Amino acid sequence: MSFKQIGVVGLGIMGAGIVEVFARAGYAVTGVAESGPAVTAGQSNLAKSLGRAVTKEKLTQDESDEITARVIFGEDFSLLANCDLVIEAAPEILSLKTQIFSQLDAVVKPAGILATNTSSLSVTDIAHATNRPAQVVGMHFFNPAPVQKFVEVISTAKSDPKVVAQIAELGTSLGKHLAQISDQPGFIVNKLLLRYLNHAVQILDSGQGTKEQIDAAMRELSNYPMGPCELLDLIGIDTCVEILKTIHADTGLEIDKPAVGMVELVAAGHKGRKSGAGFYDYSQSAQIPTDSNESVKKQIHNDLLIAYLGDCIAMEATGYAAKSDIDSGMRLGCGLPQGPFEVIDSMGIESVRAAQAELAQRSGVTDYQPLAF
Repeated sequence: MSFKQIGVVGLGIMGAGIVEVFARAGYAVTGVAESGPAVTAGQSNLAKSLGRAVTKEKLTQDESDEITARVIFGEDFSLLANCDLVIEAAPEILSLKTQIFSQLDAVVKPAGILATNTSSLSVTDIAHATNRPAQVVGMHFFNPAPVQKFVEVISTAKSDPKVVAQIAELGTSLGKHLAQISDQPGFIVNKLLLRYLNHAVQILDSGQGTKEQIDAAMRELSNYPMGPCELLDLIGIDTCVEILKTIHADTGLEIDKPAVGMVELVAAGHKGRKSGAGFYDYSQSAQIPTDSNESVKKQIHNDLLIAYLGDCIAMEATGYAAKSDIDSGMRLGCGLPQGPFEVIDSMGIESVRAAQAELAQRSGVTDYQPLAF
C-alpha cells in the first residue's frame, strides 16, 4: 500500500504530536476529536509545537506554514473515510478505544489500516471491536512524538504480516527506530519502566528510603535524567497505576501490583504535576530536594538497578524482544544514558547474576532470582 492520507483520532499532546510527525513528513493528515473544544485544543497544540521549532530555528516560518496547510481538523469521523491509515491516540481506557475502533471500522475504507497508540492495553482486545482484525496493529509513539525516535509496532495473532511490514516500513521512513513485537501488556518499554517505578515506590512504602533518597540515588549514581518519584509525577501517577493494573492482571506477580503509596496518592487526588501535587508539591516550586545520605542511596540504587537489569535479561531470554531493541527502547523511549545490556556488559553478567541472587535472598522476593541457564 502507498500511504497518502493519514488520520489521527484524539488531539491531546500525543495525538497532535503524531499529526505533526506525519505532516512534517509530507503526508496529508486529518485530525479528529470528539468535540469542538478538543479540536481547537489540538490545533493549538500543533501551533505551539511548530512555533517552538521556529523559535529554535529548527523550522522556518514558511516550512511551519506548509506543515500546517497539510492538516485538516474536524469532529466528524466521516472525514477519515478515505484514509489509508488511521491512528487512534485516545486516553488509555479500553472501553473508549474499542468504541472508537468500532466507529472507525464503520467509516474507514475497507483497505484502510487501523492502528492504536496504546502504551499498554491489549491490541488484540481493541482489534476485536472491528471486522478487520487482520488490518489492526499497535503503533506506539513516545511523547513528544515529533522528538522521540522510538516506536513500538505491535502485532496480534490475527494481524496480517504484510500489514505489519507496511507499518514498519512507514515508521522507518519517518526516521523512527522501530521494534516489532507481539501483543503483551506494557510491550517493551512500559513493562520494564513501570516495574522499575513500582519497585521504587515499594522501597518508599517499606521505609528503606525517602523519596528524596530514591530520586537522588538514580540521578546521581546512574545519571538518569529524573528519579522515579519525579518521573511518576511527570507521567501521572494515576496513569501509571492503570498501566500496572493491566500488567499485573497478565502476570499475576506481586512485583507488578501497584504499590500502596501510589494507590493512596491517586485516591487523595494527588496525581502528580498535572494536579499540582504527587510525591512532591508543585504549588510553590518544582525544585526537588536533594539528599546526602550516601550509604542509603547506594543501597537503593543497587536494588533498583539490579532488579531492572534482571527484568531486561528475562525479557530477552523469553524471546519477546532482542537485546538491541530493549537497549534502544530504554535509551530512546525513556531517555536513559545507557541501554540495560550496555550496563550489563560493563558490569559483567556473572556480577549481575550474583547481585540478583543476593537481592532475592535479602528481600525475600523470589521474582528477583536470576534465571537458570
